[in-house]
Amino acid sequence: MASADLRDELLCSICLSIFKDPVMLRCGHNFCRVCIDRALDTQNESGVYSCPECREEFKERPALMRNINLHNVAERFLVTQQEQEEITGICCTYCVDSPVPAVRSCLHCEASLCEKHLRAHSKSPEHVLSDPSTSLEKRKCSIHKEPLKYYCTQDAVCICVSCSLAGEHRGHQVEMLVESAEKKKKKLKHVLQKLTTKREETEEKVQSLEERRRKAQEKASREAERVTALCTDIRRRVDDLEKKVLSEISRQEKEESLSLSALIKQLEIMKDEVSMKMRHIEELCNMTDPLTVLQEPDTGDLCDPEEEGGDEDTGGHDKQLHDGGDLDVAVISHTLRTLCEVISGIRRGIYVEDPADILLDVNTAGNHLLISDDLKTATWTQVIQNRPETAERFQYNQVMSRRGFTSGQHYWDVEGSKSERWSVGMCYPSIDRSGDQSLIGNNNKSWCLRRYDNQYSVIHDSDVIQLPDEISSDRVRICLDYGAGQLSFYELCDPIRHLHTFTAAFSEPLHALLGVYWRKIDGRYVDSWLMIRK
Repeated sequence: MASADLRDELLCSICLSIFKDPVMLRCGHNFCRVCIDRALDTQNESGVYSCPECREEFKERPALMRNINLHNVAERFLVTQQEQEEITGICCTYCVDSPVPAVRSCLHCEASLCEKHLRAHSKSPEHVLSDPSTSLEKRKCSIHKEPLKYYCTQDAVCICVSCSLAGEHRGHQVEMLVESAEKKKKKLKHVLQKLTTKREETEEKVQSLEERRRKAQEKASREAERVTALCTDIRRRVDDLEKKVLSEISRQEKEESLSLSALIKQLEIMKDEVSMKMRHIEELCNMTDPLTVLQEPDTGDLCDPEEEGGDEDTGGHDKQLHDGGDLDVAVISHTLRTLCEVISGIRRGIYVEDPADILLDVNTAGNHLLISDDLKTATWTQVIQNRPETAERFQYNQVMSRRGFTSGQHYWDVEGSKSERWSVGMCYPSIDRSGDQSLIGNNNKSWCLRRYDNQYSVIHDSDVIQLPDEISSDRVRICLDYGAGQLSFYELCDPIRHLHTFTAAFSEPLHALLGVYWRKIDGRYVDSWLMIRK
């Protein structure tokens, strides 16, 4: 009761907590320094200050005087309160003056003991001691009120001596509590080991899933950046094409307008001349004197225009009149066709995954091909490589990729030596490896783009299609949409140019196939090459 009264005296009337750094006003009331400062701050605007406790007013903001004595009392009270809270919740039953932590509990006495009372406690066997506990009843038999000393393995319960000798557990297999506890601990440790292993496996799975999530987020970020860059490029190209087409239309409109203006001027002059002739002829027709009419000079100006070849004079004007007024749409159509090719390239390439990892299979390379260590470049060489002859090796200068595609969308880029001769495309693994029918494009199992000097052609099943435009780049892209049955070739210039698309119902895995051919310049062989771009 005294402690509660002291606590009430040490409470700040503002925060209702024990004083912290107490200060006193001139009226004698005490507050926490922070609390009274905040209270006085709210009174700054009014200019009138008052005590929150007694409402005494001050003309000026009152000075705060630290209350040292009250501060020391509050500190000691808090320390004492903290020490009491640190004492275990189980106190000695016999220490009634002040709480003293218990060190042992007696099951027989149903009491908890401190060190002092434990020394004076009975040492007889019926006084069984245990760790401090507030629930001593749980350590006694509910029937015989005796301490639980044994464990019945048959019924899996703790029992007392009477239960074992004369009770319902008589004749059952029993063990000492310590022995049974050790057995149970052993089982629990085994279970704990399994759970530990399971938790580690679960943590590994979580880490794996987090890694997958991180990669998915990174991939989504890359794809978002790619799409943003692609759309920005599309808008730039469309804007450039729009400006180009509008500029061409404006230029043609100005030229046509100037041409038609000149033609109109010429026709106006011709109209005036015809009008003059008409007026003169009308005057002659209105004369009554025949002599005057007949004496008028018989000039070409008064002749019938049709008789004088008037059609020839005006024919050029009529042709210009009928031909004029139309814009030359050839340039416009070519520009719009370029836009369509750009859009076509976007449609074919926007959903394609990252570049396919193409590695060349040395076991298929012809003996005049040198394959680089990174399996990315095939170079024609005059030096025979003397590789073993196998059923999968090409007789000619060709090499196939290790990897085959049976689904999805993929693309890969190649770069060839300048002004040389090579072929690139895809084929079935069942393609012949010898004879003319084994050459890429010379059969129904391969599709290729061939470069010969400075011209492109596409070939499938020996059907050659010559492409009209000349080559402006040494790099091409091959795009495969296996499910849609499309194999497309692009020239990697600026902007990217669509060359050709094969359409087929693919029935086998498709492998990349490269063919590199020799060439003589000034009487010497030139090593040509093809490189798969990383």
